[in-house]
Amino acid sequence: MERYSSDADTTAPNSSLSSAASSTGSLARCSSLSRLSFDCSPSAAVAAAATSCSPPRASVLLRPHRSGDVAWAAIRAASTTSAAPLGPRDFKLVRRIGGGDIGTVYLCRLRSSPERESPCMYAMKVVDRRAVARKQKLGRAAAEKRILRQLDHPFLPTLFADFDATPHFSCAVMEFCPGGDLHSLRHRMPSRRFPLPSARFYAAEVLLAIEYLHMMGIVYRDLKPENVLIRADGHIMLTDFDLSLQSTTSPSLDGDTDTDDEASGGASCFPDHLLRFKRRRNAVAAPRPRFVAEPVDARSCSFVGTHEYVAPEVASGGAHGAAVDWWAYGVFLYELIYGRTPFAGATNEATLRNIVRRPLAFPSGSGSCGPADADARDLIARLLAKDPAARLGSRRGAADVKSHPFFKSLNLALLRSSRPPVVPGAGAGAAPLHRSQSCKAAPTTPPPPTTTKPANATARFDLF
Repeated sequence: MERYSSDADTTAPNSSLSSAASSTGSLARCSSLSRLSFDCSPSAAVAAAATSCSPPRASVLLRPHRSGDVAWAAIRAASTTSAAPLGPRDFKLVRRIGGGDIGTVYLCRLRSSPERESPCMYAMKVVDRRAVARKQKLGRAAAEKRILRQLDHPFLPTLFADFDATPHFSCAVMEFCPGGDLHSLRHRMPSRRFPLPSARFYAAEVLLAIEYLHMMGIVYRDLKPENVLIRADGHIMLTDFDLSLQSTTSPSLDGDTDTDDEASGGASCFPDHLLRFKRRRNAVAAPRPRFVAEPVDARSCSFVGTHEYVAPEVASGGAHGAAVDWWAYGVFLYELIYGRTPFAGATNEATLRNIVRRPLAFPSGSGSCGPADADARDLIARLLAKDPAARLGSRRGAADVKSHPFFKSLNLALLRSSRPPVVPGAGAGAAPLHRSQSCKAAPTTPPPPTTTKPANATARFDLF
């Protein structure tokens, strides 16, 4: 699947198609930093790099959702024991673990952490500004970093550190996800698709992440299983924001409800059986208002996304808004349940034609035909309405999607405390979840320079 962009809303328009498989050519441009940071003993060049670090940002120190995180505690400890802000000389690169259109990702650790004590591992995204400038994508790289600095959500990345390295590199230290991505995990499932309860769980966590982004005025525009990573605890992390559109939003309470809020599973933190008496007593009471925060004013004429997930309004070359995320969410859910995307064609052009013209169809004999499967198909059909004005989520955003009966069995308010379908490394017979393994198992020395990776090892930018 190719990822393309022709950004009218960024500072540097770009009309070229960009394949993830072809993006590895930019990796050589970061080789100077690789040699610099793989050196175990800090050199004069490292010391010089530290002097170019960006000034500390207060936003990095405020992460309520990471208050009990060991990796965050290690970052804070390193920050408080050093007179200077965290910079290149504070991190040791272990190995390269991913590459994308605008950067390279390395597994790294704090130099202050003793190796024998299984130090916390991080993912460092390194952007060569010269290479990005040649691609006319400086605006995208800057927008992604602005977004990362804003985020504080259980299912979104945490920016642990943010600095520059001389002469042309920009670095962002993030959480390392040892479980790989949902695309890889799906391919290890029977028939290469998730059981319905697992698909519902992952879809619910992605839904909450999109809700938060929209509340922040951010249209994601690149939802696909490859961009949904699996943390060490099995919960998801939505990543890769270089195609995102920043806008504004006006949160409100909407009392115009056409579904029962209690059925959504997200209206209360209490189990369903504890609310039965209250429901009987308040049977005639008016429905409670729902929180709505959707960037309804976001508009763009950019031609961005991954072919199989773009909305009809994008595929036809028209303007689009936040409703494109709900279309992509429908394609995402379809793929998790049925093992393929609904409009894929023999070529990218055929795929775009199918998105615009072909009616939605579900595979025959795809498994269960019970109420849960019927709810899933109904949700997907409403998300994949070709008219964005009629698409579920276009009016009240995530509030409408959360109210669908498909999520009735989940308590969305306590989803973070629920056990995920797959936990990386759990069980003696657990299959390896990712080429970089878990944090504790990650080696602390680089592989030999002659080591080569399979051709498809860098086909997707799947670790950040």
